[in-house]
Formats: sequence, structure tokens, C-alpha cells
Amino acid sequence: MSDTANRPVGRRTFVLGSAAAAGTAALAGPLAPSASAAGFGWSDDGSHYVVDTGASLVFKVSKTNGDLTSLVYKGTEYQGYGGKNSHVESGLGTSTVTVKQSGSTILISVAYGTLKHYYAARSGENNVYLWTDKADDSVSATRYIVRVRAGLFLNDEPDSYTYTTSTVEASDVFAKSDGQTRSKHYSKLRVIDYDCVGWSTGSVGLYVVRSNHEKASGGPFYRSLLRHQSADGGGLYEILYYGENQTEAQRFGLQGPYVIAFTDGGAPSSSLFHANLTTPWADSLGISGYVPASGRGKVAGVGTTGRNTAFPYTVGLANSAAQYWGSARSSDGWFSIGGVLPGTYTLTVYKGELAVYTGSVTVTAGGTTTLNTLAIPSSNDPGNASAIWRIGEWNGTPSGFKNADLMTYAHPSDVRAASWTGNVVVGSGTETSAFPCYLWKDVNSGIVVYFRLTAAQAAAAHTLRIGVTTAYANGRPQISVNDWTSSIPSPPSQPSTRSLTVGSYRGNNHTFTYSVPASAWLTDTSQYNVLRINVVSGSGTTSFLSAGTSIDAIDLLA
Repeated sequence: MSDTANRPVGRRTFVLGSAAAAGTAALAGPLAPSASAAGFGWSDDGSHYVVDTGASLVFKVSKTNGDLTSLVYKGTEYQGYGGKNSHVESGLGTSTVTVKQSGSTILISVAYGTLKHYYAARSGENNVYLWTDKADDSVSATRYIVRVRAGLFLNDEPDSYTYTTSTVEASDVFAKSDGQTRSKHYSKLRVIDYDCVGWSTGSVGLYVVRSNHEKASGGPFYRSLLRHQSADGGGLYEILYYGENQTEAQRFGLQGPYVIAFTDGGAPSSSLFHANLTTPWADSLGISGYVPASGRGKVAGVGTTGRNTAFPYTVGLANSAAQYWGSARSSDGWFSIGGVLPGTYTLTVYKGELAVYTGSVTVTAGGTTTLNTLAIPSSNDPGNASAIWRIGEWNGTPSGFKNADLMTYAHPSDVRAASWTGNVVVGSGTETSAFPCYLWKDVNSGIVVYFRLTAAQAAAAHTLRIGVTTAYANGRPQISVNDWTSSIPSPPSQPSTRSLTVGSYRGNNHTFTYSVPASAWLTDTSQYNVLRINVVSGSGTTSFLSAGTSIDAIDLLA
């Protein structure tokens, strides 16, 4: 199967593992609850609470630690590999586990110290609804992993790694014999890009439908591992807080619902997706931290001006307690973000992934905060500045640069990557595609850009800008133009973990500016000026783990 099989099918839907997943197979989603569904109910086998959904799904939850120990769909066991269960993190340990039935809903509650976790089943549905309430950092990261037996679904995707013991990096990036790389980190997708992640055989689908991530961290463009397969089975993840390449502090509180969904092969019903999912049936279940729809509000903007319509725009809301986002309509910049917890938020408008507007908005329970047209100041978008030349686009991403697309699902050493070195000539028409998306101190530092200036341009000082999207080990650019060399800039705040080698360029966007004096330019206008970009840092190791940075755009201002 080609790597294109990992791309979204439909609007923001992550459907993986089979082309048939996009077909006309019957979809499983919330059905009209029926207390009379055949077999619906729960029992106690001494070690587990056993839940029969009254449809085709029976699951078990350990009474000792709250692990999900069995997922039997249409008579086939899907749960488990390597002797491990499905659970929060790597398992919670001894917990208090209780069960109750309220009409057509069964709720299993798990209490582990300050953390609370919930499983819910609805009569007649092949779904398990989950919530996780994390009150503090006594549990380090927060994920739920559904562990799936080996051999049930196809295993040949960028985020699979059953091939070889050849390790490219650490213990989680691998190489096939043909030189292609695989890792559980290589999902390709940002949070905003997908609603569910899973596999399909064409006749059976198993998915995790993500929550709205209101208590997660990192914003709409964050990337983390979503699934994997290895020799002993596979894993589907809901990452509620992931410390790798993280740009924000951890948020606490209830996250969910997210859903384990079985289907007849197609994608889960969109009615399960966070934008459409309503759970009034859960309002009275006593879930810790649960806020019903009546306790939430909405933000609506009548329009956004000052946009470059060649780019998508996203509006984000964030404070220390929650985060939300929505797309701005391409025609006029209208947006609407619902289901927001009451509070005051920083509102950010992103051109691509680059923040170009910030403001403040207050949300009240049961109310709609309507905003007048937001006007993005021209000076807030660096792409509006008059430039003598420009490489790339100011959109907060390395898109368009050499190897940029590949780097969201492969290691930089992958055989499919074009050479990371090579010079660039302004005016060639290939400036952006020839310039590497990433620069490393030990790999391609010192890349050269050739450009000519007119006599008038060479007679004046100019500002050169380099925009970056993240950095590893404090890597940052120092430049020289002909015989002139800039000072070494201070490193901006960036995540401290791996990024460039695990499929993510998302850090903190930053623009470096260099004031180049007129004396630096060549006065002979027939000759090329030589711009050399070096990566400097006292940190990092070697090769692709040496200090590095991801490029957004480079330009010389008029």
C-alpha cells in the first residue's frame, strides 16, 4: 500500500488501513437508545465487570486497576498484545472500580489517586465512550492506548514499524531494507486534521474517535503519535497530554468523551465526532468535572479582514484551563466556535499556522459572544512587507521547501529525501523547492543563497529576515553576506525534546532579523552576492540530532 493511504478521507477524518474504509460499508454510530436491545446489561465475573452493549460488542474492565481487558466484536477478540491491556498511560495500578446502570447507559468509574477515568456503554451501540479527569501531574503524561492483537489489520504504513531491528534513532525510529523509515511518531497529521484514527479490513473497522481536546495542550496544529503496529500488535491512541515538542503547559480537568468505535468497515458516523457529538444522556451520570451543553457558550465572528485569501485561516481560543479552535470561512472570514467553557480567552487568528492577530474574548455559560469584524493589521503579516526577494511563504510552516512534505511521516535519513545540501539561486524559479526545509549544524549548515542587486539596492542597507517554526538544541541561524558576518542571535524559547526527526516542525514561530549594512553588498551588479546561513549552538549531538531549525520563510526587504 502506498504512503498516500494515510491521508484524510473526507473532511478532517483520519481513516487508515484500507481503501475500502472510504466506501459504502455500513457505518456504526449512536443509535436510538433502546433499553430492550437484546443482551444489553452488565455482569460481574469476579475479576471484571462485563458489559454487553446489546449490539455486537462485549467488553470487560478489570475490577482491580480499570484496564480494558477484552474487546469482543462479532465473536472476535481484538484487545491485547504482548500480555498488555488497554488503559490510561501504561496502566494505573490498584484502583477503585465501580459500575452503575442508568436506563440505557452503563457507566464504569475508575479512581486512581486524584485521577478518575470512565467507560460508558449505550444500549444497541458498538461504541465505548471514555472520559479522563486528570487533576494534577501525579500521572506524568496522559494518553489512552487501545492495544490491538497482531494480524487483524494491515501493517504497512509510515506509523508502523514491524520490519527490522535496524534502529535509525533512539528505540522508536526504524528502517526497512529499502531505506524507508517507519515510526509510531509519523502520523502526518495535526490535531485539526483528523477526527478519528484506526484501521479497516473493508468489513470491520476499529477506530478511536478523538475528543475536542479542550484540556489538551499545543493548539490546533500540534502533532503527536496516533497509532502504531509492531510485531506483537498495534495501538490506537488518544493523546490528552504529550510532552514531546510541547509548546504549552499542561492543562488539567476532564477530557472527553473520546470513543472506541467498531464499524462494518467504513469510517465512524460523523455524529460521533466532537463537533457533532452531544451527550445529554451523560449529564446526570455524576462524571467528575463534567460540564453539560447548558454550562457552555459560543464565540462568533462576523468576519475577518486583512486576510490573504491564498491561505487558510484558523481562529483559536486559549487560556490556562482550555483551548478551542475553528476555521475562518474563506469568503469573508466568518467563524463560530461552540461548546466553550466560561472564561476569558486569548483569541488568535492564524494565517496557515502563523499568528497574525491576537485579542481577548469572554465567554459566558449559555451565551453567544458576537464579535465585530476583526481587522488584521497589514504589519502583522510579514508577507505584506515589500521584499527584493523572498524564499518560501510566511505561513508558519516549512511547506514548499525541499523535503517538507516527507518530513511529517519520515526520518530525515529516509531514502526518499532529496539531498539536504545544495546551493540556491534567487531568480531561478526553484528557490523554495531547492532550499531544504530543515537546517542542522552537522548536516547542511553553511547553505548558500546567490542573488543579484541593482545599483540602487546595493547602495542602501537592508533587513534580512529568517522565519523559523521550531528549533532543536537551540539551533539558530547566523548569516554572512559576502565578507560581512552577523552577530550570533539569542535562541528563542522552543521545546526541548526531539522534533525535526519525529515528524514535527511545530514549535514556536520566531523571526530573526539582521541589519545588513550597505557596505556588505557587491557594487558590481553583474555579480552574485553570496548569503551563507550557518546553524550555531553549543548543544546537540551529531548528524540529524545536532542543533537544527525548521524554516518558514527567508527574505531581503526593500
